[in-house]
Amino acid sequence: MRHDIDLENRRFVIIGLVLAVILVFIIRLFYLQIVSDEYIEKAKNNAFQVRTIYPSRGIIYDRKGRELVYNQPAYDVMVTMKEVKNLDTLDFCNVLGITREAFEKRMRDITRSRGFSYFTQQVFVSQLTAKDFAKVEEALYRFKGFDTRIRTIRQYKYPIAPLILGNIGEVGKKMIEKDSYYTQGDWVGNLGVEKYYETILRGKKGKEYLLRDVKGRIKEHYDNGSKDVAPVAGHDITLTIDAELQQYAESLMVNKIGALVAIEPSTGEVLAMVSSPTFDPRLLAGRDRGKNYTALFHNPYHPLNDRAIQASYPPGSTFKPAQALIALEDGALTPNTVLPCHGGFRQGKFRMGCHDGNTSWTMVPAIATSCNGYFGYCLVRILENKKYKSIQEAFEQWKNYMVSMGYGYKLGIDLPGETRGFIPNPAYYNNGFHTQNWKPINIISISIGQGEILATPLQIANLASTIANRGYYYVPHVLKEVYPSADGEIELVPDTFLHPIYTKIDKRHYEVVAEGMRQAALMGTVRHAGNMDPEGIELCGKTGTAQNPHGRDHSVFMGFAPKDNPKIAVCCYIENGGFGATYGVPIGTLVIEKYLNGKISNRRKPFETRMFNESTLQYNKTYK
Repeated sequence: MRHDIDLENRRFVIIGLVLAVILVFIIRLFYLQIVSDEYIEKAKNNAFQVRTIYPSRGIIYDRKGRELVYNQPAYDVMVTMKEVKNLDTLDFCNVLGITREAFEKRMRDITRSRGFSYFTQQVFVSQLTAKDFAKVEEALYRFKGFDTRIRTIRQYKYPIAPLILGNIGEVGKKMIEKDSYYTQGDWVGNLGVEKYYETILRGKKGKEYLLRDVKGRIKEHYDNGSKDVAPVAGHDITLTIDAELQQYAESLMVNKIGALVAIEPSTGEVLAMVSSPTFDPRLLAGRDRGKNYTALFHNPYHPLNDRAIQASYPPGSTFKPAQALIALEDGALTPNTVLPCHGGFRQGKFRMGCHDGNTSWTMVPAIATSCNGYFGYCLVRILENKKYKSIQEAFEQWKNYMVSMGYGYKLGIDLPGETRGFIPNPAYYNNGFHTQNWKPINIISISIGQGEILATPLQIANLASTIANRGYYYVPHVLKEVYPSADGEIELVPDTFLHPIYTKIDKRHYEVVAEGMRQAALMGTVRHAGNMDPEGIELCGKTGTAQNPHGRDHSVFMGFAPKDNPKIAVCCYIENGGFGATYGVPIGTLVIEKYLNGKISNRRKPFETRMFNESTLQYNKTYK
């Protein structure tokens, strides 16, 4: 009896185990066939190959319709890991012209990349030239799992404006995680408008679905191509840059360190923007991009840094017109107020020197001669204005005026990497002096654009543009229009660039300052540029010699022309250039004359020749 019971129990155990195994199989099959698409995807990948078709990036033109950046064919070598079999690695490396170590590293990088699949194509080598492609294509049949794909790379019509135009480079992990548009091996805008307007320029990818045979070979398009998606080309864009003026300005800046910015005051459109030393944008296109980028990155003069929008410099005496405007608006001075200059600004034993000697000035000649003494006393009058309860209150208002003129914060240009410069506020000095009882004498150097004041060349050019407009500016920008838009019409610049920004200074005060800058060109510190009236140009300008504790002073110029109905405003900043009239004035005024007249007059040709040929690199501490 006992034996029968044991047999019966064993039978139930065996039946239970069998049922459990069957149940596990049923659940697994249900999961694989209904819930999970893992095997469906594998089956699809065995039967199909999905190829990405890359769109052409938008073409970039200058303001006169000249082609700046265009596309040319390039080829990628693709690999599908599942299909790589019996690979002769040495032969393959010889065909591609790479080392075995480079081959192994690339294979590791591919398998470790985000979203990697053994069944999908991955980029092995990108941007082969047509010549290299012909060599590879001829031999590729020997290497199972490898294929080629055509795409486009950027090419540049002129060797100019690399930091404005930017370039494209292979997308990084962070961008892939941030934007689902990108996958490993894609290319993305890097620097300049290529980066800032990436989503406009890149277009939309297409796809084609290809059928494989039992041996994995591509036979035809699935369903006669009905499921394929055609790529959509990126939008073409027109920039505000004048390629001819840009090229001319860059040639004047050769062998000099600094920046030049030219703006059309009536629109805020950037006509030219130079950061020097510069480089040929074609260095960052093609297979040598990485090597060339490394060389530029390690260049001691930092050509990859956009000095026009990223370098913060003491503005020097180009800051004085802004001081004059604040004094007039705040009622601290009138145009006819006479202030002394006894060899500079003096208070007690302190002296801030000036080149003018013993004299007294009203505002217009003080601007024209760039009198340090006058503007030192000007700042004292502003900060000790009886309308304010304290110097702290007066200085806070002074800062608000400066911010309204475009200083202390980013202007918002449509290029990546803009910095804000620096305008101090009362709290900054309270912390620095450990008291609120500091006096104007303690910060007197800011009256002449020194001390803690920092500005980008773009901000200085924008001040010139604001004075030219008599009290307002447009956000400086490099995009003129996008074409075509979704409805086929020309699309203008973003709305933020279309509305004037008014300062806190009344228009009538700008007339006084503009006259001071006009007199600077006629009889003051800009007179070395020569009277440009015979060429029909009524120049207004202001020099600056910015003190540099690390070496020779910086040479600065800002100006605009004509005085009425101005067409161009310029800032030229030359590191270690010495006096403002030495380099800043000649280069800045030559750019103005070139833009307005299309040529340089015979009388001013010597200035042009000298600027083409002279170098300031020897004054820079990195010079060897």
